[in-house]
Amino acid sequence: MTGTSVARNADAIRTETAIKVARVICILGIVYVHSWTGLTLDQSKALSHGTQSVYRAVLVELLGRSSVPLLSVISGYLVVGSAMKRSYGRFVGGKARAIVAPMVAWNAIAILTIPTIGTLAGMQVPVPRDAQWFADELFALTRANDINVQMPFLRDLFLCMLAAPLLVRARGWMLGIAAALVLAWILTEWRTILFLRPPILLFFLIGIGVRRAKIGPKLAQISPLLVLPAFLLLGGVKLWTVLEGPIVLGTLPLSMAAVDLVLRFAGALAFWQAAWRLADSRFSPIFWRLEPYMFLLFCSHLVVLWLGGPLIGQFTGALGAPLYPAYLTLQPALVLVFTLFLAIILRRLPASIGDILSGGRLPRGADETRQPALAVSR
Repeated sequence: MTGTSVARNADAIRTETAIKVARVICILGIVYVHSWTGLTLDQSKALSHGTQSVYRAVLVELLGRSSVPLLSVISGYLVVGSAMKRSYGRFVGGKARAIVAPMVAWNAIAILTIPTIGTLAGMQVPVPRDAQWFADELFALTRANDINVQMPFLRDLFLCMLAAPLLVRARGWMLGIAAALVLAWILTEWRTILFLRPPILLFFLIGIGVRRAKIGPKLAQISPLLVLPAFLLLGGVKLWTVLEGPIVLGTLPLSMAAVDLVLRFAGALAFWQAAWRLADSRFSPIFWRLEPYMFLLFCSHLVVLWLGGPLIGQFTGALGAPLYPAYLTLQPALVLVFTLFLAIILRRLPASIGDILSGGRLPRGADETRQPALAVSR
């Protein structure tokens, strides 16, 4: 094997590991976006300039929302291989089982548990209203869910998958035009029920382009001295608009949309660079073992936070209490612990149940410890 071949193989292995690392850190970061505060919306606004609210905003915007685009890029990157190898029917059927089935199952669980238990416990929770409410809560047809607010990501991702066999075969200039149209769609803030979150489609297209151009390793090797300051600067602008409200940029929707989108680009690149470096560290085997549980955590974490948040909050207090910052910081770790226990329970149930709730992603037997040579050697 030539030196060039060895280098390419090493890059491929490291890329595979970096993708797993990225999924772990990005999905754990999403927990901050939905973190329990113990306050109503009006109460949160009253404390919006407090130290704890600022700290939460930093976690939400920089570790939460800024990490989501990378998940879309990874989905587009990985779909190139699977969409090229399968017939359209087999491809879409597989994605329905892996994305739609767990989405609907966890939405049904949320509908059955949160309104009932929350009402009995005296919590302010969404309650059923009409048939349209049930349809939207199950499938996110026309709006984002009231309970499992993360599920529109899966809904829009599945729509991307429906077009993926065509997109991965399109010429480069066609992908460029498609991305430009979606970019214009985002900047004009045009609303349609076709995609609830158009940036998911944009970054999905970028992932396809990155895979076809084979530039994943090159993007990871851009100097962090360029990427990190840009990410932090844009994050600071975003935090200012979040905390201060529509003062300047808020009166210019196009400027707001542009800042948010550029921050998403910088965030995706910054988190990819972090994942790339962690993939070549002694910590990579930890991420490799945790990654198969991340989709289950993504689907279940709102149910956990709705029900478990107030229980622990009785001891720590709500946003503004002395112990709340520690609780806020640990919420992703606490949700992860619950997810690992849930996985143990699912393994004791019929495999079909676990496959539906995890999208078939739970490791079984030797799969749980399988790691690439790069990770094992560290």
